[in-house]
Parts: sequence; C-alpha cells; structure tokens
Amino acid sequence: MLKQRVITALVLLAILLPALFYPSPDPFCAITLVLIAAGAWEWGRLNDCSNPLAWLLGAACVLLCVGSWAFGLLSMPTPWLWRFVGAAWVLVGAWLLRTGVAGWPRIARPIRLVGGLAAVWLAWLAMAQARVIGINFLLSILLLVWVADIFAYFAGRAFGTRFTKGKLAPAISPGKSWEGVWGGMAGVLLLAVLWVWADAAWQAPVASFYSRLVGMGWWMLLLAVLFMAAMSVVGDLVESLIKRSAGVKDSSGLLPGHGGVLDRVDALLPTLPLAMMLVSW
Repeated sequence: MLKQRVITALVLLAILLPALFYPSPDPFCAITLVLIAAGAWEWGRLNDCSNPLAWLLGAACVLLCVGSWAFGLLSMPTPWLWRFVGAAWVLVGAWLLRTGVAGWPRIARPIRLVGGLAAVWLAWLAMAQARVIGINFLLSILLLVWVADIFAYFAGRAFGTRFTKGKLAPAISPGKSWEGVWGGMAGVLLLAVLWVWADAAWQAPVASFYSRLVGMGWWMLLLAVLFMAAMSVVGDLVESLIKRSAGVKDSSGLLPGHGGVLDRVDALLPTLPLAMMLVSW
C-alpha cells in the first residue's frame, strides 16, 4: 500500500507540477479539468447511479468546465457567483452535518446529483481563476488545506480527546477530534504569517491569498484563515458522510493507494470558492 501511494503521488506530481509552473495557465486548467470530471463520475457512483449515468455526469462536468472556459469566465471577475456559492457551502454544509448520514438518502437523488455536479464544477472554476491570477495566489490556497490536514493529523494523534470529552463527528468520521481541528487552525495561522512575510521579503509579483487579506487588516487575515480551516473540515466531513451512506471506504480506486479523486479534493471543494469569495471583497 505504501509503495502504491508513493508511486501514485510521484506520477501525479510529475504531471501536475510542470503544468502548474508553465507560463500559461492552460495546461494546468486542462489537466485538472480531466481530474474533476473523474470526480463527477465518482459522485454519480456514490449516489447509486448506473455506470452510463455516472459517465454522463462526468461528461456534463466536462461540458460545464469547457463552456466556462470558452465563455471567458476563467479571467472574468465573478464576485456575485462566489458570494452565492460561499453562502451555499456554509448553509448547506452545516445542514448536512446536522442531519447526518441518515439524512443524505432522504434527499431526492436528482438534487444530490445536480448539487454534486455544481460543487465539483465550481471548485474547478475557482481553481482555474486562481491560477489565472497567479501561481503564488493559487499555491497559497492549496497549501492552506494541506497544512490544515497535516497539522490536524499530528495534533489529533498527539492530543486527541485529551482536552475534550467527545470526538468531532463520531457518527461520520470517528477518527477526527476537536484537538485535530485546533491543531489545523494553528498550522494555517502560522502558514499565513510566514507567507505574508515571504511575500514582502521577496517582493512577490503576485500577492498570495494571505497578503490580499492582510491588506484589509490583520483581523481579516485571522478570521479568514480560521474560517477557511473550519470549512476544509466541513468539506472533508461532507464527503465522509456521503461515503458512509454509500457504504464504501473510498470514492473510487482511480488513484491507487489514495482512493479516488474526491478523496483527495474533498476539502478543496468548499475552500477554493470561499477563497475567491473572500478576496472579492
């Protein structure tokens, strides 16, 4: 399993990193479009779709992404869109976690399919717009999620349930603790401060997500990164809820040793649109 994980990670890095650092954003947007379409296919499979219908969902995702690209949305400011999507993620995410695993099958399947398709498409659009703004900007958002996950893992292992009586969401993801959430938040705060310092020290030609926020005040940076860390947990828990409802461990086996695409991008589904929402102010 470890060998599979390493090989898969190296292959993905060998594909994604050259595309990410290519002068034009087009190669990165094209590769991630393929990946997110695979995520839409996985979404269909998680929601009891037949294989043809799951493939149709993936094709619909491709059409939405390509249509957005052709219409010029990748370089077009869309603050109204990100404010709507951000509000939807906060409200719907909170409602889904409150209703729990048992509540997911009660939602009509067409609504689940359309909602999932919209979530993966809009996450891709937010990532593409961030890449058009600049590599430093996009990386600062991606690293926030990854650092939150890493710090949460180690804080959870070291301090899990030591300071709190219960788990974070035992019915959805028994391994997650409140201590892990706090550790993740501490990690992203440290990341944000260091990135703001690095932007200033190296005179970054494109401001990072954090430098844009600190331009509105340090209080805004503090609140925003804590909010983003919390919403990355929401994205993770929502996908765990859906997988538990479907009775599966991974969203698919497309990425050997890592599960499926949705397993890798679950926390990014809310955080990418929310990042675009925050900087639109």
